[in-house]
Amino acid sequence: MHEINERLKRYIHTVEKVFAEASLATENLTIKCYDVKAVYDEAKRYYEDAKYFQEKKDYITGLVAIAYSEGLLDALRLLGCVKFSWPTREGNKK
Repeated sequence: MHEINERLKRYIHTVEKVFAEASLATENLTIKCYDVKAVYDEAKRYYEDAKYFQEKKDYITGLVAIAYSEGLLDALRLLGCVKFSWPTREGNKK
């Protein structure tokens, strides 16, 4: 379980960095992003859930929650609705 907890810590840390730097795109969009804020907020709730489950030592559920958060953030980024870069282990951004 220690290995799972360490992995969860890394994922939470990565998503935390993204939320700190992410900005919602408001102009020059090629698609209508009218519900971007709602999806972004949902991603944030999954991130908060992951931290909660980690605290309760339910690491597997925490990993599921943080994976949902990452997926929503990635979808918004790929659609051009949110701007951020994923941090890498080496500190570079991808």
